Amino acid sequence: MTEVAVGILIRPTDGAFLLTSRPAGKPYAGYWEFPGGKLEAGESVLGALKRELQEEIGIQVEGASLWRQELFDYPHAVVSLNFCKVMHWLGDIEMREKQEFSWSQLPVVMTPVLPGTFPVLEWLAQERGFMGETVFATTKSN
Repeated sequence: MTEVAVGILIRPTDGAFLLTSRPAGKPYAGYWEFPGGKLEAGESVLGALKRELQEEIGIQVEGASLWRQELFDYPHAVVSLNFCKVMHWLGDIEMREKQEFSWSQLPVVMTPVLPGTFPVLEWLAQERGFMGETVFATTKSN
């Protein structure tokens, strides 16, 4: 099983959350997800989150907390996703792996969405009292 730290960056001005596209050469390339990456040996979830967000999107995490965990069985791997809310960071978003990014609200308009992202969108909808589809164009079957 692969342990992954995932950052749910929430923009303080309007509550928008950051989605990034998966880079070319990785499974599900082009799919939209929350940024993050694999834990290295002996690394904590928050340690991995800080390292991955620095490497991937060029920010320094100043305040984050573990929010939810979900086990997801992708065709290429079983992944334990550790979702962390990130409310404070330093630096400007910089896509260091040639991916795209978007500050999003519900319903999300970027497609396709990575399957493991759908539960997070549902949790955000519950927290925000949002009713309806969390993704504008249904991509759950892709």
